[in-house]
Amino acid sequence: MLFQVGGQGTRPTFFEMAAAQQLPASLRAALTYSIGVLALRRPFFHKVLDYEDEFFSLLMLVLETHSLRTTDASFSESLYGLRRRAVNVQVKKEDARSVSGDGIQHRGLEKHQKVLSVAFLVVLPYFKSKLHSIYNKEREVRLQASLWGDDNEGFNDAEIYEVRGDNVVPTRTLGVETSVRARVMKKFQKIVGSCYPWLHASSEGLSFAYQLLYLLDATGFYSLGLQVIGVHVCRATGQELMDTSSRISKIRSHERERLRGPPWLKAIQGGLLTCLYTMLDYAQTGLIAAVFFFKMMEWWYQSAEERMSAPTVYPPPPPPPPPKVAKEGIPLPPNRTICPLCSDKRANPSVVTVSGFVFCYTCIFKYISQYKRCPITLMPANVDHVRRLFHDM
Repeated sequence: MLFQVGGQGTRPTFFEMAAAQQLPASLRAALTYSIGVLALRRPFFHKVLDYEDEFFSLLMLVLETHSLRTTDASFSESLYGLRRRAVNVQVKKEDARSVSGDGIQHRGLEKHQKVLSVAFLVVLPYFKSKLHSIYNKEREVRLQASLWGDDNEGFNDAEIYEVRGDNVVPTRTLGVETSVRARVMKKFQKIVGSCYPWLHASSEGLSFAYQLLYLLDATGFYSLGLQVIGVHVCRATGQELMDTSSRISKIRSHERERLRGPPWLKAIQGGLLTCLYTMLDYAQTGLIAAVFFFKMMEWWYQSAEERMSAPTVYPPPPPPPPPKVAKEGIPLPPNRTICPLCSDKRANPSVVTVSGFVFCYTCIFKYISQYKRCPITLMPANVDHVRRLFHDM
């Protein structure tokens, strides 16, 4: 399935390269939307959405490896009739097999160039996406700290007391903040939060510079990655497009000939290979159909006028921090299902709305009726602030 945009010569137009570059993003949006719809009826698909980056990177790894192996082009480039060609600037005319008009020789990709292409097409975008997620989380933490402050001691950071005989001994929590791994991750997140904006700005600036130079015909490389690998993206000739299917058939036939073992085992392996190749062919066609369906639905349900007139939706503010635990208050038990007042498993659990801590209904009703405060935070409270919980978390 090919899309011809137009133009003359072997050099693709800027719009062909831009369309091929934006196709994976559209594909990811279509898959995320489709899986999100399925997750409404099948909660199992929420696990796929939780590991969206890994799932999509694995899918693109299979598609890009297969496409580079069979067509010498990325998945999106092959759909637009483009091919990757290795560049050799210093060429002797008598040794040149395929020389472009500017004296640059183009030849097939070597193995290391295919490996580097997969790295730039799959591995680097994956790490960029993960760094972007870490940066967003760190920015939310900083925003919450600027709004609410970071010196509040909550339930997770409170000092937990353990009863040993007749003594009450404070123990350190085994939470995330006290572990070495958590401290290292927190420091790493701070480093990412400080450095990522500069890295992102540099990356986008280089991409813009290369695209502008490519548009002005000042360079043959559309991106820095292509120059590092040493390849040009060229239009495939008519003969190359016609020979693609026969080349794929030859590669698959050669792989079947390499099978070893008894005849029955070779038959099983050949059937599995045929099923795998069929699935890859259908996957490529289905993914492109999903992109077009997603774009059509996006255009159908949201016109340009609606986008311009739609009000700006701001994200909700972060939740308030946990209440501060008073040093003079009753210590918290190690087991959160234990009532802090009677030290037994909670019966008819009830929450004090001013603080959020849960006790037995009888215990907290008697305590608040007598002291008019929360026993943990010592915040003023009355019996109207006691609410019954119908599902004990």
